[in-house]
Amino acid sequence: MARESIHPGEHLAEELEARSMSAAALGRQIEMPTARIVDILAGRSAITDDIALRLAHLFGTSAQFWMNLQNLHDLNQSRSKSGGGRPY
Repeated sequence: MARESIHPGEHLAEELEARSMSAAALGRQIEMPTARIVDILAGRSAITDDIALRLAHLFGTSAQFWMNLQNLHDLNQSRSKSGGGRPY
């Protein structure tokens, strides 16, 4: 069964909205520049292992959760660009 992937920034945006937290507040909490957070939220930047660790600590998730979102998104983007058919 195919699963559509979303950029992890979309999930992060939902988390921030649920907590009424701004990108700037998140940046302060995880000690990252606001511009980097905004780029992730807009889908222009990826979740790196360092960011995954910081988000996991703040949100009480695992770093693997964030990396899985990013990896699934990246694989589906590559498959789409190569004309490989349906997403996984």
